[in-house]
Amino acid sequence: MSAGAVTPAVAPEPPEPSEDDVLLSVRGLKKHFPVKQGFLKRTSGYLQAVDGVDLEVRRGETLGLVGESGCGKSTLGRTILRLLEPTAGEITFDGVEMVGLGNKDLKEMRRHMQIVFQDSVGSLDPRMKVGDLIAEGLTIHGIGARKERDAVVHEMLERVGMPPEAADRYPHQFSGGQRQRIGLARALVLQPKLVVADEPVSALDVSIQAQVLNLLVELKAEFDLTYVFVAHDLAVV
Repeated sequence: MSAGAVTPAVAPEPPEPSEDDVLLSVRGLKKHFPVKQGFLKRTSGYLQAVDGVDLEVRRGETLGLVGESGCGKSTLGRTILRLLEPTAGEITFDGVEMVGLGNKDLKEMRRHMQIVFQDSVGSLDPRMKVGDLIAEGLTIHGIGARKERDAVVHEMLERVGMPPEAADRYPHQFSGGQRQRIGLARALVLQPKLVVADEPVSALDVSIQAQVLNLLVELKAEFDLTYVFVAHDLAVV
């Protein structure tokens, strides 16, 4: 090499991810729904909504599930959380095999994995006040006394851009974007590790979509969240 020549720098190879980095691992996941026909509602076949899905999500990562409407994205997200029971396959979350967990153990794991639903109307009980909706997870898991839970609810409402007094109102008194913020507060109040966001902005106006997406990014950084983000719109992803 001649004098003065510059030796090109070689970038170091990134380290291989360890098993500890993987928060969620799915192998061969299937969800088939029986098709009933006739007066006796006998099973005539099966609808293969999810059929052999493999995926890995590392801590702090956002995984986008993209596809056209009806392709099974939402079913996959709900099956991962065992809101729907899988037909076959393995779901490993934070080192724990989820398939086959009993109700008690599953309840404990649910503290760490939450969902934000697409339908902000149907997912919020209209008979419950917003404060009770957000505090429901804390109550179920026996976290804190009533005053402590109320303080956490008010803090979480402020964090998602809602006034604390919203706790004393009902879901129908809010706009779609505000209800989605309430859904986010309910999902995050238990400080989960994983959030499945199931088309969280598809029912919102474009201007409101941007606000909610920016909020999701901010909350991800603040709470060190891992997202599985379900969408049919590539621009949103």
